[in-house]
Amino acid sequence: MRKKLASDSIITAAHQAAKNHNISDVCHALKIPRSTFYKNSICHVSNQEKRRKRFKKLIKEIYFASGRRYGAPKIAKKLQHCGEKVSEKFIGNLMHELGLCSIIRKKYTWHPKKQKIEERENIIDRDFSTKSINQKWATDITYIHTLHDGWLYLSSILDLHTKKIISWNLSLNMTNELVLKTLNRAIIKYKPSNLIVHTDLGSQYTSNEFESRLKELKIKHSFSHKGCPYDNAGIESFHATLKKEDVYPQKDKYKDFKSARIQLFKYIEGFYNSRRIHGALNFITPNEAERRALSGSI
Repeated sequence: MRKKLASDSIITAAHQAAKNHNISDVCHALKIPRSTFYKNSICHVSNQEKRRKRFKKLIKEIYFASGRRYGAPKIAKKLQHCGEKVSEKFIGNLMHELGLCSIIRKKYTWHPKKQKIEERENIIDRDFSTKSINQKWATDITYIHTLHDGWLYLSSILDLHTKKIISWNLSLNMTNELVLKTLNRAIIKYKPSNLIVHTDLGSQYTSNEFESRLKELKIKHSFSHKGCPYDNAGIESFHATLKKEDVYPQKDKYKDFKSARIQLFKYIEGFYNSRRIHGALNFITPNEAERRALSGSI
C-alpha cells in the first residue's frame, strides 16, 4: 500500500496535462498510477459505474411502484423478466447503498381458545394442484384492527390455480352473512361447475346456511383438520402477506371501517391481483395467470 496518496494539486495538474499529452506519459512523469488518475477524474466514468447508476434508477422505479413492498428477490426477478442479467446479491447491495428495504413486517399471530370441534372430510388433503381456474377455491376470515372501530373481519376467496383473490368482503361483525356474501359474489362472477371449496372448521363455514348454499350450488365442501392451518395454506399465506405488506406497515391508513375498506381495495385490486408478481406463478401476476388460463395458455 502506498505511504502517501497523490495530492489534489498533482491530480489537477495531471488532468490539465492529459488534455495535450498521452495519459500514460503524464502519469509516469508525475509518478502517479493511472488507476489514481482515473479514479479522481471528473470526466471519466467507468462502464461499471454507469451500469450501477442505471440499475439504481431502475431499482427505485420498481421499489416505489410496488409501494415499497418489494425487496431484492422480487426486484431482481422483475429485472430478469425484462432481459437484464442481474443477481439478487447485486440488487441487494445496490439497495443497501440506496438505503432501501422492504416495509413488510412480521405478522401478528392470533391464538384461538381451545374448543371441541367435530372433524369433517378433507377432500383436498393439501393437494393444491389444479389444471385450470375454478376447480379449487380456498376461503377464510382474518382479523384487522382499526383505531376507532376496533376489530374488523375480512372474508376472502382465493382461486388456487391463479392465486387471485376473486372475492372479498369486510364487516364489523363475524357472521354467517359475511361468508355467504363473499361466496355469492364469486359465484355470480365466475359461475363455476365441479368446484371444491376448502375452508377451516369455523362456525361460519359449518353453519347450516353455508352448507345449504353449497349443496344448492352442487359445490363440494372440503375442511381443514382441526388446528392445521397448513391444510388451507393458500388463503392463510395471502392473509399473512396482506398484513405484512400493508396492514402493519401502514396502520395509520386503517383508522376505521371506511378507511380500511378503501385501503384493502387499493391493496387487493390495485396491487395484489394486478401488479404483485407471485413466485408460485413463475413471477407473473394473478390477473395475468387468470388471463392466460382463460386463453388456454396455462
